[in-house]
Amino acid sequence: MSEDQVSGGNTGYVNPTGEFRRDQRYIETRITADGRDGYPVEPGRYRLVVSRACPWANRAIIVRRLLGLEPVLSMGVCGPTHDERSWTFDLDPGGRDPVLGIERLQEAFFARVPGYDRGITVPAIVDVTTGQVVTNDFPQMTIDLSLEWTRFHRPGAPQLYPEHLREEIDAVNRDVFRDVNNGVYRAGFAGDQQAYQRAHDRLFARLDALSERLEGRRYLVGDTITEADVRLFTTLARFDPVYHGHFKCNRSKLSEMPVLSAYFRDLYQTPGFGDATDVVHIKQHYYVVHRDINPTGIVPAGPDLAGWLEPHGREALGGRPFGDGTPPPPPVGGEVVPDGHRPRAA
Repeated sequence: MSEDQVSGGNTGYVNPTGEFRRDQRYIETRITADGRDGYPVEPGRYRLVVSRACPWANRAIIVRRLLGLEPVLSMGVCGPTHDERSWTFDLDPGGRDPVLGIERLQEAFFARVPGYDRGITVPAIVDVTTGQVVTNDFPQMTIDLSLEWTRFHRPGAPQLYPEHLREEIDAVNRDVFRDVNNGVYRAGFAGDQQAYQRAHDRLFARLDALSERLEGRRYLVGDTITEADVRLFTTLARFDPVYHGHFKCNRSKLSEMPVLSAYFRDLYQTPGFGDATDVVHIKQHYYVVHRDINPTGIVPAGPDLAGWLEPHGREALGGRPFGDGTPPPPPVGGEVVPDGHRPRAA
């Protein structure tokens, strides 16, 4: 794999030891309440650009919806596949984003940094007034939606990054990113058997540890949904449809790990999670784009995911999904995952 190989919306390369390394050089400009980086929080000024296929973008979609930021932060949705240049707006009429007027996300990056030579990644937030990308720093992006956009949160919005839990959330997120979120990619894009085995073993050791952590508690940190749950959820949602086979993460399916499977079903059935997850786009992306792994581009018909809708029984552990808040309302018009793109009950 060359250094400009696109994987899951992010660039990466295989180093001399056979290990996949993700390029994490993002545009780190922040949109803040005080505008200290030159980009103050303003309703209607920015557009969140995503692909429902990408796990990092899926996080931003979920957080935006849980916090109720739809009226003040519009969202553009790219198609599930892309070429070596960038994500495209092929789902929109004429193949152009109706707000930004561009065909490729690359155009917004080049408007900010001519000849930008790093990954053209989603999620990205674009300044509508200039057409320039502001940031694609996805880990910071969702934190800032929680902390910097509070003035525009919906009534009843949950606290996804509460101050008294931040240290613990950060510690969990570090482990989950290293071994799970990015761990599946390290297994899938490993350049030799030894690198693959290391990544595979580390992934499942962490999943086993998470199972132990979640056996007696409903959520990863505290007794409500937090940023940590959002970050783990988007990888678990792709595990059986993609990572188990496509990335050779096949010691066990998620459905064969009882605690994690029930935890995932609990979140999937929570408003804001399952209704923001598009399985068709997920499968199309990985199996079509990653031709190094799947040369034919054939998208598997399975697996049957009706089990995602089965009872999870985790209410018995207590906890309140939204704390003192309330569930988000249904998705706004134009942002509903299409019929047939989510599992249906058997």
